[in-house]
Amino acid sequence: MSTPPPDPSVNPADPSVNPADPSVNPADPSVNSVDPRETIDDERAETVEIDPQDVAPAIEAVLLVVDTPTATVDIARAVGVPQDVASEVLQQLQSEYDEQGRGFQLREAAGGWRLYTREQYAGPVERFVLDGQKTRLTQAALETLAVIAYRQPVTRARVSAIRGVNVDGVVRTLLLRELIEESGHEEGSGGGLLSTTALFLEKIGLPSLQDLPPIAPLLPDVDPQMDERLETGLAELTEMTEMD
Repeated sequence: MSTPPPDPSVNPADPSVNPADPSVNPADPSVNSVDPRETIDDERAETVEIDPQDVAPAIEAVLLVVDTPTATVDIARAVGVPQDVASEVLQQLQSEYDEQGRGFQLREAAGGWRLYTREQYAGPVERFVLDGQKTRLTQAALETLAVIAYRQPVTRARVSAIRGVNVDGVVRTLLLRELIEESGHEEGSGGGLLSTTALFLEKIGLPSLQDLPPIAPLLPDVDPQMDERLETGLAELTEMTEMD
């Protein structure tokens, strides 16, 4: 009995295909091929539909809440665009800020992007921060302080996400007032953790954090629709806080 010649349509170098296996149909186009839908799904996983005109504003919004240099790939993922698109827009924004002489600049440092105060305007910024030590805390500072008090230890990025704005300036003020302090680094991200101090408890007249108004359950997640009870709780904390 003679052995039939090998079928040239089957690639003998492919270890996944056994020519002797009767279950394999050499004419089947699915053998040794890639499902194009898998590639499409992978691409969709990296991007979302966004109007091209909204890309730059969206990236600016992300930059306003980051407290450490953030990698291009992370910004691209947040906005929902390919990394090369995000990189191009970041460079365009950097050039625009420099050409317009804005009070801040976009710099690439430590493997990421972040907004910084322009050096020639450091004086006014320093005076503003130092003068703030002699005044009462603003509502924004009180709200930031409340978030830190209830979520501590918490990173600046998390506080920014909850409040929806960049909190770097407010955090600096609270640090200068010695109402909060850096209390280590978050495992994994390495981001600095913030906690309240003994002076904070002294200023609001409470023996411990357990005696704070019970609004903590309303702060576990980012929720732009924080209900009326949160506003009431913050109002109570504002009334309790005396910063002369």
